[in-house]
Amino acid sequence: MSAEEQLLKFARQARENAYAPYSCFAVGAAILTANNKIFSGCNVENASFPCGTCAEAGAISAMIAAGEREIAAILVLADTENILPCGNCLQKIAEFAMPNTTVISANLSGIVRRYRLGELLPQNFSLEPNKNDK
Repeated sequence: MSAEEQLLKFARQARENAYAPYSCFAVGAAILTANNKIFSGCNVENASFPCGTCAEAGAISAMIAAGEREIAAILVLADTENILPCGNCLQKIAEFAMPNTTVISANLSGIVRRYRLGELLPQNFSLEPNKNDK
């Protein structure tokens, strides 16, 4: 099984556990680290809407809790034609991104499109300005 197939599998499993009673929009995400480890997360909504958590943020938290610090690729999965991380999550991804981190959009039918992080967030906030704009 390829790395992308594994990411898709983990994101699907995470999405099944999403807590989205308000939007009914379940999202799963899976991260591949530089050390070839995979971490997943799902969205968790809250009655106080700003307090919810995106799937990407959950996967990043799991990665950090395990001691990993570099994102090689992240796959985001939802029941929609094309899904991308929100601006807040793009910045979170940029914090731990490698120079050519890939953001993969997927839906229930499979992978839709691949992006370089720099395409989606060319001017990120960083201690190393524009590290992902290559």
